[in-house]
Amino acid sequence: MINIPKGTKDVLPAEAYKWHFIENTARNVAALYNLKEIRTPVFEHTELFLRGVGDTTDIVNKEMYTFLDKGERSITLKPEGTAGVVRSFIENGLSGGVLPLKMYYITPVFRYERPQAGRLREHHQFGVEIFGGKGAETDAEVILLARDYIRALGVEGVELNLNSIGCKHCRPKFNEALKEYLRPHLPEMCPTCNARFEKNPLRILDCKEEACSKINENAPKTTDFLCDECREHFEKLKEILDSCGMKYRLNPKLVRGLDYYSKTVFEFVSTSIGAQGTVLGGGRYDTLIENLGGPSVPAVGFGSGIERMLLVLENTGKKIPEEPPLDVYVAGLDDAGRKAAFALADQLCQSGISADIDHASRSVKAQFKYAGKIGTRYVIVIGSNELESGEYTVKNMSDSTSVNVKAVDVIAFLEQNCR
Repeated sequence: MINIPKGTKDVLPAEAYKWHFIENTARNVAALYNLKEIRTPVFEHTELFLRGVGDTTDIVNKEMYTFLDKGERSITLKPEGTAGVVRSFIENGLSGGVLPLKMYYITPVFRYERPQAGRLREHHQFGVEIFGGKGAETDAEVILLARDYIRALGVEGVELNLNSIGCKHCRPKFNEALKEYLRPHLPEMCPTCNARFEKNPLRILDCKEEACSKINENAPKTTDFLCDECREHFEKLKEILDSCGMKYRLNPKLVRGLDYYSKTVFEFVSTSIGAQGTVLGGGRYDTLIENLGGPSVPAVGFGSGIERMLLVLENTGKKIPEEPPLDVYVAGLDDAGRKAAFALADQLCQSGISADIDHASRSVKAQFKYAGKIGTRYVIVIGSNELESGEYTVKNMSDSTSVNVKAVDVIAFLEQNCR
């Protein structure tokens, strides 16, 4: 037998409704904020992620699924959603349209890492990107959209962490101060942090190694080095969030795991899924579009793992509403009844009433048993006698009551009782 690859998971029919709940909630909340869906390929040219995500990130250094295609081109399964959306924005000339452009996506992403609770090598993300909004109002809208998405799912016990990491004008001063602080500690720090010291010292603050995290506790704060523009932007964002009653915790060590962020970064963190508690994270990336060859267009967005959100719902005891059961099962008693059952089921489906029939040549008793197992609301019984009389027996499976309904009236009867 060929088994499923490590770090992947089947979504079985009995569990698919949970995914539908997450995805439908995401789409509904996105629609409230006037976001439109964008879909980009599962794989892109590797250069996109090297330039977009950053060559000092764990994603690029350790986690990408990269291969040569038959044309000897380097191709990578997308490890995150933003870079592909930016590529599409540039390639399709969307900057020439109406801005801001507000988009969302639901997509699989691929990272070669140690599988853990809520994070698989193939996992799925709900992501939001807004291109063309420069002010703090756009940051606030993205954060509030994330809040409403989390609330709509019924998730509780989630805290917003907030920080500003500055821009290309003020970050060099912070980097120098950080390097000055870290330099004496480099022998105690992990090889990855040592490698990042010269190329991107800010990324050191994101290290999860215990020794490095302890050293980082006393590191300089990014907010102490912000230029006037970044400081004003961050203060305006906090004012807007305060006015909307959005509580947050200022976290000076929050930098996120991708190189393209600038100014605002944020995470919604849960305590119900262990150490890896981030269920949604994002921020501003005003230079990414330009860095990838496009015009200078500001941008802000977030990504949220669907598997992680499902884990939070499970750990907090949240009951996900199941999808509506099958409306009608049509049981045929004999050959004539089975033929009529097939035709009636077809008519019911065309009328917007979900219906099914026997596909296994079961006895009538076995058909009723099957209908009960799948949770059917009504069972209609058709045989030669019913066809001759022009009346069908309709059984309500919830209370076991039965009524006889004329064949010509059965669709109207079910429309009234199933909607």
